[in-house]
Amino acid sequence: MEGQIIRTEYSELMQKSYIDYAMSVIVSRALPDVRDGLKPVQRRTLYDMYELGIRYDRPYRKCARIVGDTMGKYHPHGDSSIYDALVVMAQDFKKGQPLVDGHGNFGSIEGDGAAAMRYTEARLEKITQEVYLSDMDKNVVDFVPNFDETEKEPEVLPVRIPNLLLNGAEGIAVGMATSIPPHNLGEIVDAVKAYMKNNDITVKGLMKYIKGPDFPTGGIVTNKDELLKIYETGTGKIKLRGKVEVEKLKGGKVNLVITEIPYTMMGANIGKFLNDVAALVESKKTSDIIDISNQSSKEGIRIVLELKKGADVENLKNMLYKKTRLEDTFGVNMLAVADGRPETLSLKQVIEHHVEFQFEVCTRKYRTLLDKELEKKEVQEGLIKACDVIDLIIEILRGSKNQKQVKDCLTLGITEGIRFKTKTSEKAAKKLQFTQRQATAILEMRLYKLIGLEIEALLEEHEATLKNIANYEDILNNYDSMAQVVMEDLEKTKKTYGRKRRTVIENAEEAVFEEKKIEEMEVCFLMDRFGYAKTMDKNIYERNKETVHEEYKYVFTCMNTDKVCLFTDKGQMHTVKLLDLPMAKLRDKGTPVDNVSNYSSAQERILYVAAMESVKNSVLMFVTKKGMTKQVKGEEFDVVKRTIASTKLGEDDEVIMVQQCDTMDYLVLQSKDGYFLRFLKEEVPEKKKAAVGVRAMKMADTDYLENAYLVESRMEYSVEYKGKQMTLNKVKLGKRDTKGTKVRI
Repeated sequence: MEGQIIRTEYSELMQKSYIDYAMSVIVSRALPDVRDGLKPVQRRTLYDMYELGIRYDRPYRKCARIVGDTMGKYHPHGDSSIYDALVVMAQDFKKGQPLVDGHGNFGSIEGDGAAAMRYTEARLEKITQEVYLSDMDKNVVDFVPNFDETEKEPEVLPVRIPNLLLNGAEGIAVGMATSIPPHNLGEIVDAVKAYMKNNDITVKGLMKYIKGPDFPTGGIVTNKDELLKIYETGTGKIKLRGKVEVEKLKGGKVNLVITEIPYTMMGANIGKFLNDVAALVESKKTSDIIDISNQSSKEGIRIVLELKKGADVENLKNMLYKKTRLEDTFGVNMLAVADGRPETLSLKQVIEHHVEFQFEVCTRKYRTLLDKELEKKEVQEGLIKACDVIDLIIEILRGSKNQKQVKDCLTLGITEGIRFKTKTSEKAAKKLQFTQRQATAILEMRLYKLIGLEIEALLEEHEATLKNIANYEDILNNYDSMAQVVMEDLEKTKKTYGRKRRTVIENAEEAVFEEKKIEEMEVCFLMDRFGYAKTMDKNIYERNKETVHEEYKYVFTCMNTDKVCLFTDKGQMHTVKLLDLPMAKLRDKGTPVDNVSNYSSAQERILYVAAMESVKNSVLMFVTKKGMTKQVKGEEFDVVKRTIASTKLGEDDEVIMVQQCDTMDYLVLQSKDGYFLRFLKEEVPEKKKAAVGVRAMKMADTDYLENAYLVESRMEYSVEYKGKQMTLNKVKLGKRDTKGTKVRI
């Protein structure tokens, strides 16, 4: 059979393929379903644990077993994604209500990862089994084929509470992301009940019950008035603060103790917070903090800042809020899959979808229960009726040749082939009209059921069945009755698993931190040939001028509020704030400039160092290895960025000289092959920093510039060349872009 070539537009094919991929990621991986609030990987993991019988009252099982079984049956993706989902569901500091009971190392709030899945064990939490997975045997949800159609998996779990609100959600899809904060279980239950009593309730009305997010890490939400708009639109920013307590000590000293942190500060951000506080002390933004220690444990967060006596506590707290992640924002985007497509939902819409789902689950549950009770009723009525004619039934059994004859007689009244003792019995047998189910129950009935007490128990059981049928029919046919059942389930869940709110909701004033004004003073900047830099009191420099100039490569005075410019051979200019450098003594080593700037000593070499104030009021001369030169006004380098390109370089070129040239008269160039050229500085045009420049000297293809010098006419400049002194002022005066003079020594 010949293949058929189908021609199609490439752009259309790519568009369709990308949309298919995007929707697959959105619906099948990254976003939770509004009905159960779970992503597919979470749903499949919980269902697999349920199927494996790893219940809350049974022994733990290896996580590797759970992950492998989930991957093989339901989730055809990497094992790490399944295990990561399992770990997060077990971490009480990430989930408002953990769904998995983990045994072993499941990580910590400070960012420590969980142990490998072969070492850890898990089982379902009690709430997961009773609230998330109950009634799975009552046909409450649809089951769909798994990826290879060898198993069936639930399309959604019959969760009785709005898990999307309880545990929140985080996920990045294609072109969209979800970020929903966790909430308090008791408040959610009260809000759902309020909606069921009044479907016209507004988001504002629901917020009388749901005050706001309730993060497992506690903390303080500081923008209470903005929450209404966030819950109405499903998007916005929640401002969070950590909880800071003042601990008074003997001798008038106090400690600041952080007992709760913002939800966004979990993990590596705790370590970053400690580093940020240390940086504030090192940069002299505050001198009130003597020591910082992280005393956190399983009991909770405890970060202690030891303060000096007389410290301004309030100002220090505000500084921590302003300068560190102790105050942060949580971006809310309540995006979930609703009716098969992604949708940004308001608080009321989430609850609406949940209640609609609960009614659907309850309808299917009680319809299944009703069908079972009706079957029981049918059987019970048959047995009761059989007890009244038991002698006749025994006669039929004894006179029949096979089971089929008995069943036909009991259900259809056919007596042919059956031997009866009397004609009266045969006549009575012809009137029997049991159903097939009743006939089967009669044949399976044991003789002890004919005892008087057993018959009484059967009558009582039948009465209970009739009551159940009436109850189930009332629930199915009456909205109020079903609503009452749903509300009772919710109230039971709240009573069993509810807890007090952890996060405080308030309107807090914005933190105002007044930085101490820096006393402006003249200092001396020093940097040695190894790149260690420091500042020194000008008076100390004046007293030790000779020693300083012997030991340091770059020495100049400037204001302590200024910046220092570092020009490198790679055409970069890095800036260093003088306030970031230590005010040191003469014998102190200083700080590597690598640590306080973007400069990397391993990749580039510093050619020139000057204060920004000096640079911006001057003109700089640039010369490169391949003979390009230009003058640039210093004001072009007065920028906020820490690193900029100071010049544009050609391929395989590098800068060999950068220098202020305002007072200079001549530029002298020396090539590798021994050619020297001296010409007037005015011959070099003024260009922008982004320009390459002009050619300064003609050279052979194998030649390049080794050195460039700026000289004044009134002073004599000497350099060592091939072991002998050479006076640059005596080099023959030429023109720019000429070959120069060959010097032989």
